[in-house]
Amino acid sequence: MRILFLHPNFPAQFRHLATVLGSNPKNQVVFGTKNERPEWVIPGVKKALFSPSRDPHPATHHYVRPLESAVIYGQAVYRMAEQLKTEGFVPDVIYGHSGWGPTTFAKDIYPETPLMCYFEWYYHAYGSDANFDPNDPLNADDVARIRVKNAPILIDLASCDWGVSPTYWQRSQFPPEFHSKLSVIHDGVDTEYFKPEPGAKLVLPNLDLSHVDELVTYVARGMEPYRGFPEFIEAVGYIQERRPNCHVVVVGSDRVCYGKSLPNGETYKDYMLKKVPLDLTRVHFVGSLPYGLYLKVIQASDVHVYLTRPFVLSWSMIESLSTGCLVLGSDTQPVREVITDGENGLLVDFFSPKQIADRVDEVFNHPTRMAQIRKKARETAIERYAMPSLLKRHIQLIEDVASGVLTNKSFTVLG
Repeated sequence: MRILFLHPNFPAQFRHLATVLGSNPKNQVVFGTKNERPEWVIPGVKKALFSPSRDPHPATHHYVRPLESAVIYGQAVYRMAEQLKTEGFVPDVIYGHSGWGPTTFAKDIYPETPLMCYFEWYYHAYGSDANFDPNDPLNADDVARIRVKNAPILIDLASCDWGVSPTYWQRSQFPPEFHSKLSVIHDGVDTEYFKPEPGAKLVLPNLDLSHVDELVTYVARGMEPYRGFPEFIEAVGYIQERRPNCHVVVVGSDRVCYGKSLPNGETYKDYMLKKVPLDLTRVHFVGSLPYGLYLKVIQASDVHVYLTRPFVLSWSMIESLSTGCLVLGSDTQPVREVITDGENGLLVDFFSPKQIADRVDEVFNHPTRMAQIRKKARETAIERYAMPSLLKRHIQLIEDVASGVLTNKSFTVLG
């Protein structure tokens, strides 16, 4: 099978698929990307680079800039594909991430080739992430901008032969008329790598917490309201008042990945540390970590706090469950798809730092009951998110799309 992956980054969501498909000598795998880092390679996968010719024009109406950007990305991919054609490569199937634009003209480049799209998120002004915070109301400009932001995604929904969303919650955001060709297949977690380490104590290159008996952890790409960072820091204030021996480790960059930045350029970390007086000898901001060190953090964690708006579910939450971590998650739709309160984790009001602290107390005060929840958390990861079975289903779907076998079997799986 000849497959062309399309994604601005490399290898992103397609890492495991590309690795497995590239390991089969019967396959020819090409990955179209603008990521030029030569040290990032996957055996059996050829990287084909595309380069957008320019950024959206400053004079373009700001509602339309995402669409203009998608068109520019699509043009760059078109030029890349023309070069691939001269080299004799015509894919049996194309699989690209929808939203940024690499798939925009895929059906024009290769009219006879089936197109698959990875559909991560469809934007709504109401009912999900955008109007979730009552203290951050939308205005008419926001509502109109959000509607137009879906334009590149709608082009892909109409033109693709099949699509995949990683969770049922995420698929539910897309227009219902397209659900019949959207399978739900999670990317999966390596449950043999993310596994419990009984009695683990946290020791990082510049941080030794091996003496700590109570450890609360928080992981996110950025420190931002979308992932509940302000509420978490307020909760840490309560936790420190009640538990003088408790330490907190925060993994992630001091930046905003989703949503709005503060208007004055201040980071949310600096803003919250001014607002909430903390004993910083017991709060450790360790930045972004490589997988091996991040694994040590969640294996040593007594309580892992995961907060999110009704938005894309983070891989880190499933990985934490897989290690047998006690996950304290926000009572929001993406989390409720995975965690049942008191069964395989605990749920808490996103906007209640005091309740977060109360439930942290509950974890430390009831170790026997929490041991059963940890066990069930691990079982959930293995039963619903183990990578081998999900990869098998995903690859079978790709092969079916490539061969034109598009039936009502959706290959849907939980999560």
